[in-house]
Amino acid sequence: MDSSRPSDHFDSEQPESKGITQPKLGFVGYARFFWRQLTSMRTALFLLLLLAIAAIPGSLVPQVSSDPNGVIQYKINNPGLSKVLEFFQVFTTYSSVWFSAIYLLLFISLIGCVIPRTKHHLLALLAKPPKTPARLERLVGFSSEGTEADAATALETARAVLRKQGYRTEVYASTGMTPDSVSAERGYLRETGNLVFHTALIGVLVTVGIGGGFGYTGQKVVVEGKAFANVLGNYDSFNPGRFFSESALVPYSVQVDKFTPVYEENNFNAYGQAIDYTANVTTTMRGEQPQKRVLKVNSPLEIGGTQVYLLGNGYAPVLTFRDPKGAIVWSQPTPFLPQDAKLTSLGVIKIPDGLSQQLGMIGFLYPTTDQLASGALASSHPDLRAPTVTLEMYTGDLGLNDGIARNAYTLNLTHLTQIAGRKSAAPTIKLTIGDRVELPNGIGSIELTAIPRFVSLDVHRDPSQAWVLVFAILVLAGLLTSLFIPRRRVWVKVVSTTSGGIRLEYAGLARGEDPGLEAAVADIVQKHAQQLSLRLK
Repeated sequence: MDSSRPSDHFDSEQPESKGITQPKLGFVGYARFFWRQLTSMRTALFLLLLLAIAAIPGSLVPQVSSDPNGVIQYKINNPGLSKVLEFFQVFTTYSSVWFSAIYLLLFISLIGCVIPRTKHHLLALLAKPPKTPARLERLVGFSSEGTEADAATALETARAVLRKQGYRTEVYASTGMTPDSVSAERGYLRETGNLVFHTALIGVLVTVGIGGGFGYTGQKVVVEGKAFANVLGNYDSFNPGRFFSESALVPYSVQVDKFTPVYEENNFNAYGQAIDYTANVTTTMRGEQPQKRVLKVNSPLEIGGTQVYLLGNGYAPVLTFRDPKGAIVWSQPTPFLPQDAKLTSLGVIKIPDGLSQQLGMIGFLYPTTDQLASGALASSHPDLRAPTVTLEMYTGDLGLNDGIARNAYTLNLTHLTQIAGRKSAAPTIKLTIGDRVELPNGIGSIELTAIPRFVSLDVHRDPSQAWVLVFAILVLAGLLTSLFIPRRRVWVKVVSTTSGGIRLEYAGLARGEDPGLEAAVADIVQKHAQQLSLRLK
């Protein structure tokens, strides 16, 4: 026997060939193991970080839900990369399989964390403070003070002082039936705040994941003087939530009366940059009188349970086309999409009927026309000071009669023949306001009647917003509570001396880091002494 081992020690006898025997977990054991790993706080924090990282692609790449036109343009500009991104569902990040998996795992992990901790916390709230340790001198802030008061008075006064500071107290007797110590505990609100934080986080996940499904987002381009009615068929693009019903569309209309931009004119380095946008609108709810209201970029319009945001703006030239007999066959504003900060804008016009041939045009608008050294036109200011519209015209099959949806902002030239422009005998058509030009081949004439502005509106309805705000406030309140409220235990003990008197011992114990515990115990000692002095007078 090894002399370094205790006399009653025996080595287990196992054949060397068998090695170490590991316990078999089985299916239930492994399921329990993985469940505990998933519902641990460490895993929940990791999944929360992973969810934040997974959301990054959604902010770097245009999303189908919020910017469908941007997705189309991105695919045109990056045909190779867009195929890879589409395979990994990056254009629909927030509804993708991998993002939803992280979301659901985080949801399950948080619930698995909160439920058992809530049960444990409730039991702790119902339990009495722990018994007084036998040797307080081993604890933080230990202090020993003599007193002339009797044991009962000292304990009663200590209990009153501790309760006044928010401690739960309990009197204990070390030996016999006579109480000789007060055990006090406080800081349960710290764990309550922790649970509120995690429960509110679950609330945010639920309201965003489910409540957001009852909302919708729609975009509409509205020209000055025109109105938009909140009807499904009026939207240019519409993205409903998974639980959306058309009955959720509250009947109202928004008419854009006037759009006023403000540009920088004094600072040469920022000359022509937009510094403010204001849209004066008239809103009408069913059964109510119209109201004049103001819509600005950072001040959305609240109407019918929706928020109407001012996203963009541009120009919508009114081009009037007449047949050879002078009859108007087409006349309406057409939004031209801005291409630069000076609002050089690109537009496409398609006229399928009314003329001898289908007519398609690609046009450019220069709000303040300037000519470069190369002879090309450019805009030197975004405001409408010297506007010019140039048009290249094509005839042929526009592809509008085959039943396939076409992008209104692109023109497929495959089956078209240019009749005016750089690749034809006729030059590019140039128009200023009031100009009327005859079209080639005797097709008819075109006139630039006016150039009103348009605004791009984003209509957003999210019934979960109020709940998200409530839960977000609870998250913040719970986090602050769990960070700044310390969890402490304090004891006051009466010890008999050899001379027949008593001595008071004080000490504390922290649950976690608590640099202020020693000072807190010293404060209790001081206040207890003061109260005893008052009782003895």
